[in-house]
Amino acid sequence: MQNAGLAALGLNWRYLACEVRPEDLRAAIQGAQAMGFLGLNLTVPHKEMARDLVDALDASARTWGAVNTIRFEGRDEHGAWRALREFSAPPRQTRSQGFNTDADAIVRSLREDLGLELRGAKVLLLGAGGAGRTAALKLAAEGVAELCLVNRTRGKAEAVATEIREHYPEVRLALGYPAGPVELVLNATSLGLKAGDALPLDAGQFPFRRAGAAYDMIYRPAETAFLQAAQAAGCRVANGLGMLLYQGAAALELWTGQPAPLGNMRQALERNIYG
Repeated sequence: MQNAGLAALGLNWRYLACEVRPEDLRAAIQGAQAMGFLGLNLTVPHKEMARDLVDALDASARTWGAVNTIRFEGRDEHGAWRALREFSAPPRQTRSQGFNTDADAIVRSLREDLGLELRGAKVLLLGAGGAGRTAALKLAAEGVAELCLVNRTRGKAEAVATEIREHYPEVRLALGYPAGPVELVLNATSLGLKAGDALPLDAGQFPFRRAGAAYDMIYRPAETAFLQAAQAAGCRVANGLGMLLYQGAAALELWTGQPAPLGNMRQALERNIYG
């Protein structure tokens, strides 16, 4: 996706995938900075750890409590920090700034892929880990009327609920499955990544027919058992490909300063995921 975007922009850059153990994350960030990398993306399990490992946090990372994008910056002769792409020669002083492009991507995908208006909606959210926490906070910020949180360990759901009550007291919160219908059921767990995984939703407590739409953050496989069951019950469905696209496009714009070529990036993603 990113290399397709770079090619469409005519940039002689390359996007590389590197496996990094959590205990080596600090060294990896510092090493990329020392070698003049323009930026990084981070995925599970690095996003929350990175908050304490970058030199500065953008408002997005401070708000959502996780870093999925880093932009390396240099200090110019006037003392201002600017993206490394703006320097013709390596600056004497550099820093890492952390951003979060996930939260906006979730909302954009829900709106564009499902035609869902979140303000005033009732949402059932499955999972309160890193991805679930970000989704819950963003949904609350978008003005959902009610948010029902379900998580394997109740303590995590309670912790997210406490955060939401503190920052968004107008949102009605419930721990557990709702008795009535919802506009959206959203899977933010990893259940569905592997064949044979159990459903992330207990259909005995909440039948899919009570949901207007279902969204699975998982994008590979393209159609999880969760989405299959939801579609069979008449729900509008979408997987996490849109979220992946929009968070990646926002990261590319942070590095390049140019609008992301969404069509090229989406085509590359679909070719990779759907074959």
